[in-house]
Amino acid sequence: MRMTDIQRCEVRPGRLVEFALDPAAVETATGLPDDSRPPAYIQESHIRTARSVREGGLFVPTWLGTAFDIPGSVDLDVLQEALRGWMLRHETLRSGFRWAGEEMRRFTLDADDVALRRETVGDFRDARALARYLQDRFDVTADALRWPNFLFAAVVRDDGASVYMAFDHSNVDSYSVQRIPAEIHALYAAGLRGGRPEPAPASSYVDFCRTERASADEIDGSDEIVARWRGFIGRCGGRLPNFPVDLGLAPDGPLPRQRLLQEMLVDADDAAGFEAYCRPFGGSLVGVLAATSLIVHEIGGQPVYRTVVPFHTRRTSRWQDSVGWYVGGAPVEIRTTEAADFPALLRMVSDELRANRSLARMPLARVLRLLGSDFRPTSPDLYSIVSFVDARAIPGSERWSELKAYGLLRVSYGDQVCAWINRLHEGLQFASRYPDTDIAYKNMRLYVERLRELVLSVARSPAPPARSRSVAVARS
Repeated sequence: MRMTDIQRCEVRPGRLVEFALDPAAVETATGLPDDSRPPAYIQESHIRTARSVREGGLFVPTWLGTAFDIPGSVDLDVLQEALRGWMLRHETLRSGFRWAGEEMRRFTLDADDVALRRETVGDFRDARALARYLQDRFDVTADALRWPNFLFAAVVRDDGASVYMAFDHSNVDSYSVQRIPAEIHALYAAGLRGGRPEPAPASSYVDFCRTERASADEIDGSDEIVARWRGFIGRCGGRLPNFPVDLGLAPDGPLPRQRLLQEMLVDADDAAGFEAYCRPFGGSLVGVLAATSLIVHEIGGQPVYRTVVPFHTRRTSRWQDSVGWYVGGAPVEIRTTEAADFPALLRMVSDELRANRSLARMPLARVLRLLGSDFRPTSPDLYSIVSFVDARAIPGSERWSELKAYGLLRVSYGDQVCAWINRLHEGLQFASRYPDTDIAYKNMRLYVERLRELVLSVARSPAPPARSRSVAVARS
């Protein structure tokens, strides 16, 4: 689905209704014993970073969410039960953390104790005022340092309703968010037919956290994975990489506000042409990274593009339906100036991804702890990303345009560039949050325009000669 913020997701006036975890369920959670399953390293890093930034005097909302329509007259009782049934599928939403000194300890609410409370907030006639209200509510309720850290809402009109759901990032990733509309629609439709939906639980992200952390704790500082990250960070000047163009930031300055840049890059035909050209080398992800390395070289002059590429960690089908934060990062170095032409650059990127993708299976927070360096976070983002996802196979994706379905980003503060390129049925969409400076705006606009030009040029070019082809890599 298209990634954007709450101001640009077609918010329309109507009667706002909220669905929150019932206070009795919250009270029950306060008395629960510890759950022995630990946080994932990525969860712990995220929450500790939020606390560190907050202690520094800055409130930085980092929630993710989704928005989508339900056409026709909406039965709020049925919708409430659909939302509750969806929650019961995904254990991470019933699970939170509390502090015991400096240690994070998990607690998990029993499914039988889960109940939602519905409250009518009131009628909104102005879409901008409604969007501001929703953003402010999600900032407070979908906060990393509280629990529950999610909120559901519906804006009801005579001809249907728009559903908005926001979560602290510790519970969801982009793939999780994009699966939500189809699941809620299925549960709601079942409820309208008079049944009481009892969906089978999905595999638990809480269980995944335990398994992944146990595996990560088996390595020590002498492991080859740690050595490879140590070398990469050393070649980045002792830091994890930012986007290698001038962002107009003063050294050691305060955490800047960010702004959003989002638009369609190319239509479906040109997206297909780009994919076809890049497929022998691994597909569109390889093409996007190769194009990015060329563009940042043009803008900033760096002969080597170093980045951390996000990959999902849903390595088996068991986790495909599960809501959680299944993301790791792999270090990649692209020696742009050594490639004679674009096919050679594609082959270079393909080889680099194939050699390094397995490193994404090891949580970076664990690696940084073993490196023994002072990586005390001062930004909600450890590093910049350029992410590519082909979302067309996600259930319900063919109806996203019809249902006005969006993935929601909270754009607040940060000194990094985070960019998402999604392959949709209608083409390639680009979204990015980046520091709100004039120089960053100029360079990010230049990056997007050159990326579009390169994608179009490649899409409309003859296929590369067979001798340039390489073994494909799996896509995220």
